[in-house]
Amino acid sequence: MSDSPSPASKAWSGRFSEPVSDLVKRYTASVFFDKRMAVQDICGSLAHAKMLARQGIIAADDFAAIERGMAQVATEIEAGSFNWNLDDEDVHLNIEKRLTALIGDAGKRLHTGRSRNDQVATDIRLWLRDTLDTLDGLLADLMRALVDLAEQHASTPLPGFTHLQVAQPVTFGHHLLAYVEMLARDRERFVDARRRVNRLPLGAAALAGTTFPIDRAFVAQELGFDGVCANSLDAVSDRDFAIEFCAAASLVMVHVSRFSEELILWMSPRVGFIDLADRFCTGSSIMPQKKNPDVPELARGKSGRVFGHLMGLLTLMKGQPLAYNKDNQEDKEPLFDTADTLVDTLRIFADLVPGIRVKPEAMAAALRHGYATATDLADYLVKKGLPFRDAHEAVARAVRAAEAKGCDLADLSLVELQDFSSLIGEDIFGVLTVEGSLAARDHVGGTAPAQVKAAIARWRTRL
Repeated sequence: MSDSPSPASKAWSGRFSEPVSDLVKRYTASVFFDKRMAVQDICGSLAHAKMLARQGIIAADDFAAIERGMAQVATEIEAGSFNWNLDDEDVHLNIEKRLTALIGDAGKRLHTGRSRNDQVATDIRLWLRDTLDTLDGLLADLMRALVDLAEQHASTPLPGFTHLQVAQPVTFGHHLLAYVEMLARDRERFVDARRRVNRLPLGAAALAGTTFPIDRAFVAQELGFDGVCANSLDAVSDRDFAIEFCAAASLVMVHVSRFSEELILWMSPRVGFIDLADRFCTGSSIMPQKKNPDVPELARGKSGRVFGHLMGLLTLMKGQPLAYNKDNQEDKEPLFDTADTLVDTLRIFADLVPGIRVKPEAMAAALRHGYATATDLADYLVKKGLPFRDAHEAVARAVRAAEAKGCDLADLSLVELQDFSSLIGEDIFGVLTVEGSLAARDHVGGTAPAQVKAAIARWRTRL
């Protein structure tokens, strides 16, 4: 009887007396979603094989055959001619089986000193590292688009809101730069997460390490890892790096969703602050006049999809004892979908932002309602020597009077204003203008146009 398994047998089938049922094959297989890690699997395998040859664990001829065979496998995958087989369960066994078919016994020696447990953990980290690098570039693209639009509107007055009520004047450029700050922190979180992703699990084998004289540091260097996972049990069993990525991705989607909500509100005819380019909107099947902001609405909805993946991964991990469990096969689809959703969202928003048409006249009209310069009047009185609480009370009464007349504070006469405080003089009307309010906030982080332009210059340098 031959010691070689039959072509249809599993890599582990020698232990079992009957084949796996077709239903179980479909239920347990991951090849049709984890095959997207094929490039990373090949890279990891080549580094592992190189180390095995360097350590004298396999022959140099075997390594040369593995390199040659893997080049053929990579070519077939890239060309779309590779035959992905459900019977081979996952990306790892599919590639190994094809390699063995191409080069014979040398292919069977590739798995020496490793397990699928440390192999898959390595592939995921390699894939996620590449994804993080892509996302960093996409975040930078969106930030640049926001900075460009902010520069065009560094001096365009916009009502600043709290509780969705007009609060104080800001500039539209200043408002956009708030999102640039948020996205900058998102980039920082991804960079920080990448450091923890970039540790090599390979060499942990199934859970306890291996009896072969491997050189993990060499493999880490070959694959561009910063170091190795220091504990074999931890290396194969935890997915906290994936959870951390999904948490950081969720915060990106929080910020995108908040921006989307504002775009939707601003585009409403009731507000009318902006318009979106037609290519980002759709119409109605029944109402011919409609122009719906579908892209921001869908991005707002997709945030819930990403949050759900985070909760799914947390739930997946919380009850698992050490070390590897089959549960962890369920880590990939939420991770992949989170990354795909984020990549698509950032790409489309980097294209959407330059197409925003701003309507300054509508913003200016909104500032004439809501007494946006009331705080400026209170500050004016404080600078004249009135305690702030007394100034607050005086301005509140002035607002009430202006409401009764149906006018803005700046429309009250000097005599009328002096009814609320004798400290008010002729210079008050410069304070009550929107332009005066904006210019007065001339400090780092303030909304004065000069400060907005300075912030834009800083972002230009950083980006």
